[in-house]
Amino acid sequence: MKAVLMTAAGSPEVLQVQDVPKPDSLEPTELLVKLRAAGINPIDTKLRKRGTFYPEQMPAILGCDGAGVVEAVGDRVQQFRVGDEVYFCNGGLGAHQGNYAEYTTVDERFVSRKGASVSFNDTAAAPLVLITAWEALYERGRLEPGERVLIHAGAGGVGHVAIQLAKLKGAEVCTTVSSQEKANFVKQLGADHVIFYKQTDFVQEVLNWTNGEGVDLAFDTVGGEILHKTFPAVRVYGDVVTILEPDANTIWKVARQRNLRIGLELMLTPMLLGMVEAQQHHAEILEQCARWMDAGKLKIHVSQTFPLEDAKEAHKLLETGSTMGKIVLLMGDD
Repeated sequence: MKAVLMTAAGSPEVLQVQDVPKPDSLEPTELLVKLRAAGINPIDTKLRKRGTFYPEQMPAILGCDGAGVVEAVGDRVQQFRVGDEVYFCNGGLGAHQGNYAEYTTVDERFVSRKGASVSFNDTAAAPLVLITAWEALYERGRLEPGERVLIHAGAGGVGHVAIQLAKLKGAEVCTTVSSQEKANFVKQLGADHVIFYKQTDFVQEVLNWTNGEGVDLAFDTVGGEILHKTFPAVRVYGDVVTILEPDANTIWKVARQRNLRIGLELMLTPMLLGMVEAQQHHAEILEQCARWMDAGKLKIHVSQTFPLEDAKEAHKLLETGSTMGKIVLLMGDD
């Protein structure tokens, strides 16, 4: 089979298309999936640049997000059959094979059926960002109907699904963007208030929007100084959730004064630590999201697709930081 191998840590040029053996054996609860598409995420570019979590296991196949068709099943598989269309977030961190390939194996417990009316392209773009936004808003941030939430970078991969999940929960959403094109995009997703952060003080905008009180929950998808700059925009006893490691220079004084609850979100934790029940929970999240996607209540925006052979070009585009939604690699026509 063809796969994109990361031969060393470095620039996108380390991603090389090669012929590698197709998986020829399955564990009792595993599926062999013929991949149709793979989502690309910032974690992929970070691992490519700095090295995977398992540097002793090189070369590596990146890509946490995959969607495809079940081609074979282990002898104890109960939930899936050959021909089922599935999607999942599994592998790609340097140990288990990732999804920049024509085939992969995955335990059935970590897999969900894709929406029948949703393309493989859109489905493959979804898992990591959906799970991240779900956990950040619903579990870390404990978002409730009627609450007000600030979502940074609402046109991005995580941001654009976070807006939709917040609206599905019955929340009011404001979000930051950098251009009118992105503003139009997030409004279509349901954002109630759009802030052009390059032109205005987003904290003051939030306070104006909330009559001086601040939002109930702020979701930081940017990191760096944005985290501590956000603290004054959150109500006293409110929540802040970030998907980035807080910078060493983070100033915590305002967060402490306002008694903010800080949540750290890393959806990769169950995969890194081998937490089977938590990975099963991720599959349950994807099952619910597939139902919403089928019902037209949740949409994944794919800004551009590339053939598998052009993975390095896809990485270059993602690293510009200017794309809306997601980028996807294709292994076949959809």
